Amino acid sequence: MTSDDERYLKIVLDPIRVCAHYKPKFGQGNASGGLTLAEFQTLYRADAFYNWFGLDNPLMYAAHKAAGGMTSVYRQIGIGCEKLFRTVLRDQLGLSAADVVWSYGIASTTGGKDRKLSLDGRVPLDKIADKTKRDQFHNWMQQAATKLGVDPKVFGGLTGAVFEVRQGYKSKDSKRQNADIANAAMAYTKGYMPCASILSAQIDGDLVLRYTNERWVVLKGIEGANDPLASTYDFMRDVVGYDLAAFFNRNSATFKTEIELVLKALLAPETT
Repeated sequence: MTSDDERYLKIVLDPIRVCAHYKPKFGQGNASGGLTLAEFQTLYRADAFYNWFGLDNPLMYAAHKAAGGMTSVYRQIGIGCEKLFRTVLRDQLGLSAADVVWSYGIASTTGGKDRKLSLDGRVPLDKIADKTKRDQFHNWMQQAATKLGVDPKVFGGLTGAVFEVRQGYKSKDSKRQNADIANAAMAYTKGYMPCASILSAQIDGDLVLRYTNERWVVLKGIEGANDPLASTYDFMRDVVGYDLAAFFNRNSATFKTEIELVLKALLAPETT
């Protein structure tokens, strides 16, 4: 372990551990924390149709708990890694908590509340005090812009980069894609280069093509590429200055143990 490992591990593991306590809500939006097995059976036995089919079976509850819990595991891994990503940016580039966050408002067109949208990380070049690191980051941006075909005049107005961090991107949800494309357009108007940093290799090639066509930098969770324009881990090591892949690798046993504990809790029969 390095001196930062204990702190970084806590950032990633705390959200994951929450998953062990997941309980499904079964459409009961006001159910705080979800329903227990007993509450689930009371609900389903009161419904004649579900009762006829025996859907109050404890195995049905376990299936719901496992299905929702698995989704929660992926989500919480993503949340922990987003926080870790921002923390590493702060630590390695000498940025503040305010420096590494970015959001913008959208006025309502229907008279309702205005919306606030945000990405998962930001690097404003002028806040990187170390000139060598600042120049290194700027050079990466310039190479990425050239690869994407960003007009030099547009690049000349960029003051940094913003990041969307995800553990994977398996969905082809058009609503999510359209929101990301809108985020990219807004980022450019605010002087930031948008970058999607995927921590796994799980992203469809069609999505990569669509995003790069919209001038997103897309980094995938691949090792051994030696290309900070294509790999999240090469970017973190060579541009930001922290070997994130090595951190995950040396703490893999801990991650596996924690995930196994969560999965056993989600798959175990309800006993209370």
